[in-house]
Amino acid sequence: MKIDTVLMAEPAGAADQARLLADLGFDGVFAFEGIGDVFVPLTLAAAATELTVYSNIAVAFPRSPMHMAYTAWDLQKLAKGKFMLGLGTQIKPNIERRFSTPWSKPVERMSEFVAATKAIFAAWQTANVSTSEASSTRSP
Repeated sequence: MKIDTVLMAEPAGAADQARLLADLGFDGVFAFEGIGDVFVPLTLAAAATELTVYSNIAVAFPRSPMHMAYTAWDLQKLAKGKFMLGLGTQIKPNIERRFSTPWSKPVERMSEFVAATKAIFAAWQTANVSTSEASSTRSP
């Protein structure tokens, strides 16, 4: 059984709190959209520990799929494969007022967002495989 907990720290203390939680035996930590960006404490935790890190949740609609893909891709590398991306829609007033983003058809938009993000990942993975294969077949 794995046990995870919330990472509730200001950015300056996120790495220290993550190390403490790892020392206490936790397997992973998650953060959510609160008073700060969800990815900052996760980045610091991933750099400081071997914990699994994940967003619970990252609000999708104020971000573009490419922006989300860049962030998730980099966090996955930093966390050595131990990052999980959790996405959510939030509610209409929060999207419109807090994030100044238009609200419309959340199910359709989320489906498109996830499909676009997956397509970006697939393109990068294909490019990485092609690059690796090409470099391994080159003459020195």
